[in-house]
Amino acid sequence: MLPLALLLVFLLTTASSWAEDFQGSTHKLEYDEMPVGYSKATPNGHIARLQAQINSGEVRLQWDSEQGYLPALLRALKIPSSSQLLVFSKTSLQRTLISPKTPRALYYNDDIYVGYIPGSDLLEISEADPKLGGVFYQLEQVAAFKPKLVRNSECIQCHGGNRSLGVPGHVIRSIGTSPDGEIDIQTEAAEITHCSPLSERWAGWYVTGEHGWQTHRGNLVGIEALERQAREPNFRGNLKDLSAHVDLKDYPERTSDIVSHLVLEHQSHMHNYVTRLNFEAQQMLATYGHLRYLDRQVQSFLRYLLFVEEAPLAEPVRGRADFLTAFAADARRDPKGRSLRDFDLHRRLFKYPCSYLIYSAGFDQLPPPIKERIYRELGEILDGKNPQPEFARLTPDDRRAVKEILLATKNDLPDSWKTGAPAGSVAAASTASK
Repeated sequence: MLPLALLLVFLLTTASSWAEDFQGSTHKLEYDEMPVGYSKATPNGHIARLQAQINSGEVRLQWDSEQGYLPALLRALKIPSSSQLLVFSKTSLQRTLISPKTPRALYYNDDIYVGYIPGSDLLEISEADPKLGGVFYQLEQVAAFKPKLVRNSECIQCHGGNRSLGVPGHVIRSIGTSPDGEIDIQTEAAEITHCSPLSERWAGWYVTGEHGWQTHRGNLVGIEALERQAREPNFRGNLKDLSAHVDLKDYPERTSDIVSHLVLEHQSHMHNYVTRLNFEAQQMLATYGHLRYLDRQVQSFLRYLLFVEEAPLAEPVRGRADFLTAFAADARRDPKGRSLRDFDLHRRLFKYPCSYLIYSAGFDQLPPPIKERIYRELGEILDGKNPQPEFARLTPDDRRAVKEILLATKNDLPDSWKTGAPAGSVAAASTASK
């Protein structure tokens, strides 16, 4: 048994390393051990429920002679085809089928991601499961009466370590390629999130839409194209049409939309943050019975939730109108018509700086002690009572709007939120004048 002094040193050192790991983590959590038990646990998310409906005959996936189960699967999971993104770097289990001429297409909604390559005999599906984080599946592209969405454990080799905050999750890479799509490690940018400057994003991806004089690394096939873009800013930028690069007849859409890219990069990392907090909270509570070692993790999570470190837009960004419409369809609006899904696209991604994934099942199902703590500290930030300088980027108007939207649309907020008034709000000003 360790002496008490040595045990305290160990706990403090471990807690410090966990805290540092949480933002850009390289420390893999032992999520196959209890209390998480990732590999042996049974998922209970959208994919599992869809399979149960297929098995019972309640849902039948219609086979399409050209794209297999893709159209029916997108309909069943309520994923808009306008979210389509095309990635040509060989960064998938089906790497031999991916190239700049035959990119892998990605489609997504708030919880689910679908990967499709024309001519492949597999669809790749993943989900941000509320309890398990990223769970991965495959669906054979072979006509069957009751097709099977089968869990795939191989994906966790790349989607369960340092690139996804040390938990099962999703990874966005920006990495240059050879002319046939082979990746060049020396050209890889750091982990891509909403904090990454546009100039570092989208190597290995196609990008359509307008972004003005801002540069990015999309649409650049081969190292020579990357080097030319350095000499000629916006070489292959502001593309509206990809027909010169890809035969699009085998894809549902003809774009790889810039706004869809921006949303994906925020969302995928946000899911990883929620999963990491979930797993660490479970482990801390099981081991110590408290969450006192999660101070930095909670602060890091809140900075990401509130877009405090978001890379600003220097010029307006314009993408597909139907993607904007589809994304806004599930908006929860306050009496003034405001929603966390409202886009800005001039200075930043969203008009109101708080992630819409605060409504997600993953967030809602966080262990109660960690969710209560997040709500308490979030309320203090929005009321202007948190002295940390990182949150000074949030203006009084931002704080007031976010708090008012959440009060009107989130039904599990603590009572303390209803008695406080956001900094700069009408109520605060009225009180101060008395």
